[in-house]
Amino acid sequence: MSCALSYFDSITSKPDLEHLFFPGFTAITATNPIWLIKTRLQLDARNRGEKRMSAFECVRRVYQSDGLRGFYRGMSASYAGISETVIHFVIYENIKRKLIESKANANMDDEDESVKDASDFVGMMLAAATSKTCATSIAYPHEVIRTRLREEGSKYRSFFQTLNMVIREEGYRAMYRGLTTHLVRQIPNTAIMMCTYELVVYLLNG
Repeated sequence: MSCALSYFDSITSKPDLEHLFFPGFTAITATNPIWLIKTRLQLDARNRGEKRMSAFECVRRVYQSDGLRGFYRGMSASYAGISETVIHFVIYENIKRKLIESKANANMDDEDESVKDASDFVGMMLAAATSKTCATSIAYPHEVIRTRLREEGSKYRSFFQTLNMVIREEGYRAMYRGLTTHLVRQIPNTAIMMCTYELVVYLLNG
């Protein structure tokens, strides 16, 4: 997730609901049209030799068919996706706290417990990978719903209508299509991002 570092700061420093959700809502509202165009271009099926739809053509078609509202299709599912970020950071912070407590108990005689080595950052990477796996597995259905809502000319109209229709027509397993591929992309990305964040904070505070 983009802007995750600033979002992480808001979660860890001020756990009020407004600081948990407002940055996510703002970012989603601002960037939803970009993600919609990206999804439409990915779903654009053309035969070999046919000219592919450009981003500008896609923008024009969306505006002609649905107006400005068309650029915000799937935004309700993106809002639901904020829960994934919240779950991820809650689990991550709890695992990290356990790791810090475990290290403190194992090194009670050390004068400076704030010094970190490579194993500490590896532990944080594993914590990030674990928390992201749990959060993504719980919240993944919103990804499927969002993609369905962004399809051009689709029969899907709203979050709960899409949820009910997909389950009724395709079963519960359809809500987890593409999960494995999504995890393969997300887990290394999140582990590296969180380890880099922790390293930068450590160096700045050192």
